[in-house]
Amino acid sequence: MTKLAINYQDILTASQRIKGHALVTPLLESPLLNQQLGARVLFKAENLQRTGSFKFRGAFNKLTKLAQANQLTGVVAYSSGNHAQGVAAAAAHFGVPATIIMPADAPQIKIANTKALGAKVILYDRHSEDREAIGLTLAHEQNLTLIPPFNDLDIIAGQGTLGIEAAHQLEALGLVPDQAIAPIGGGLIAGSATALKHHFPNITMWGAEPEGYDDAARSMVAGQRVANKIASTSIYSASICDAIVTPMVGELTFPIMQHYLAGAKAVSQQHVLAAMAICMQQLKIVVEPGGCVGLSAILDDSLGVKDKTTLVILSGGNADPATLGLALSK
Repeated sequence: MTKLAINYQDILTASQRIKGHALVTPLLESPLLNQQLGARVLFKAENLQRTGSFKFRGAFNKLTKLAQANQLTGVVAYSSGNHAQGVAAAAAHFGVPATIIMPADAPQIKIANTKALGAKVILYDRHSEDREAIGLTLAHEQNLTLIPPFNDLDIIAGQGTLGIEAAHQLEALGLVPDQAIAPIGGGLIAGSATALKHHFPNITMWGAEPEGYDDAARSMVAGQRVANKIASTSIYSASICDAIVTPMVGELTFPIMQHYLAGAKAVSQQHVLAAMAICMQQLKIVVEPGGCVGLSAILDDSLGVKDKTTLVILSGGNADPATLGLALSK
């Protein structure tokens, strides 16, 4: 059997590093929604995390480890927005410079927030430029450490602290969940699944991703990593779920997903917008498109929840105002 990149102890260590810095985000539920679904659905509201997404956890864990080893002089990262803000906030805490490479078509709110956190933002064209190549060049030229968005052991472990936190909250309520579903971007699903399976061995873990960009689902069926087809318009701009559209699942995260996940659900834009509206109207929180794909899978009945207890991870809240307005107008 293939040795997995991280284990539960790695996540426990990460949880100690970020303690007192990352917020303990709440577990929410809507009695009305439970009644409508004939189920108990609990939402881990990571949209309320510092910088508006779970990404702060992994970034802070990574930078803390570098600082403890006296290897933190400055960082560079590439991201469509959430990882960018997480790295920028962590770098500001340690007082080191951060350079973030962001696509020019990223939501303006994410670009503005990254700059507000003190990072230098370099915009690139997703159609013609390679963000990884830009990042590696800057790291070499300016003596910066490249902080990958998900294919990194410390990032995965940091994101997994969300799973430990949710497990403790469920245990405090006396609940043993039947299943859990989280967005598939990389580190979140891998880390959270590792933690939740440790606490609840019989839990069924699912991932969710945008329809048409279901590289994880297809990879799991194929038994090997399969890439998304990059259209001429760019896979990113073609989906409102910009935060979780990636060219291919990570080399480190894929074996973890194979080990722990029952499968992945692909959701339509229509159901993503409906999920955003429910989050706003019933949970009273703002969740970005990629952050609520788990709820979207429940709304389109691809994930059955009737008579079950289900944990849904809401991964981020950095919604573009125009998209939020579109969701609420439906």
